[in-house]
Amino acid sequence: MHKPERYFPTAARLSNRRLHTAPGACSNTDVLVLGAGASGLMCAREAAGQGLSVVVLEAGASPGRKLAISGGGRANFSNREISEDHFRSDGARGAAFCVPALRAFTPEHMLRLLRQWNLPFEERTHGQLFLTVPAQRLAGALSNDCRRYGARIVCRAVVDTVQVMADGTFLATGQAGQWRAQALVLALGSPACPQAGGSAAGYRLAQSLGHGIVPPRPALTPLLLAPDSPLPALTGISLPARISIGNRFWEDSLLLTHCGLSGPLALKASLYWQKDKEITMDFLPGRDVRSLFAAPQAGGQTPRSLLARHLPQRLVDSLLPPDTARRKIAELARSMRQALAESIHCHRLRPVGTAGFKKAEVCTGGVTTDEIDPHSMGSLICPRLFVIGELLDVTGLLGGYNLHWAWASGVMAGRSLLQKDTHE
Repeated sequence: MHKPERYFPTAARLSNRRLHTAPGACSNTDVLVLGAGASGLMCAREAAGQGLSVVVLEAGASPGRKLAISGGGRANFSNREISEDHFRSDGARGAAFCVPALRAFTPEHMLRLLRQWNLPFEERTHGQLFLTVPAQRLAGALSNDCRRYGARIVCRAVVDTVQVMADGTFLATGQAGQWRAQALVLALGSPACPQAGGSAAGYRLAQSLGHGIVPPRPALTPLLLAPDSPLPALTGISLPARISIGNRFWEDSLLLTHCGLSGPLALKASLYWQKDKEITMDFLPGRDVRSLFAAPQAGGQTPRSLLARHLPQRLVDSLLPPDTARRKIAELARSMRQALAESIHCHRLRPVGTAGFKKAEVCTGGVTTDEIDPHSMGSLICPRLFVIGELLDVTGLLGGYNLHWAWASGVMAGRSLLQKDTHE
């Protein structure tokens, strides 16, 4: 098999060469990574570990800001079970785009890293993997590894423009200076969670380099209901439920709020909900209300009293038609019992919107995957450009999938940097 050529000097030749640039001068480096989030840091760690000179530019005051607050401060960093079925992408390949990266970097690979960093973790429901120490320690360990391998992390370094020079190198310019690189990695995330640095800056730079953008939309965010919907009046009720959108469905914990639907279940559904679309809710998944009505001793009870043994009374009173809820079950025609069952198992709602980017953990959309090589994260349009993490049109369900995508795509790009760009 033909061995790939290298467009960088070998790692051995680079091992003693690091950046020593006077303030205000143009810094030169092999790899320039824009964004010191989970994907950017992982890519920088991988590239610097191979001996490449790497500079990471972060607009914020410190690296890994979103990572440090993720998972309620405990970083839901991965999941025991990860496959393309846990992701959404609107490109021609769909979520199959993710497969090469997910195979190259598995949950076990991440667990090995955590063990190296002496970071304890635990498994929670649905295979979710969390730290048992503050997520800030993970951000710190990853940043320290980057520096240990020789990568330079520059904070408060906003990049305004990126140009491709005549020799194929990249020139990034911002108020903090200029940086010239043989390869450029865009890891600037999305507009979600602006309080942790989320912005659309990555979209603007990707477009300036020729890439198309799938319009972003908030995801993993609460769903809002109309004020006249009965459910917002039930603020504080939490229960296991099921939400269906088309042929997709999810079961998890639901929280009713004064604005609408929240909790893990609503956040999962938000990934696929579209404006003006209806959702179907099952408030008693795994139980058949008709069977409860048909059970011995049930005939002398009312639907209201029987269902209150399985659901909060306030929710029952909100869902059941009052004219039949207080009648004895034995007095109800089969059609009436069927209607009562449907009010529990097939409650239809039409959300009026989402809580927006400020409340969203991630967003759908981003740089279209049709223009990215899934085996390298390299651009098919611009040689030596790589796009990774949340900036891509790849979004995972709630449960550690988005952070794992950040790790996997970052590692894939980092490993590809020594290979000659096949799309020149």
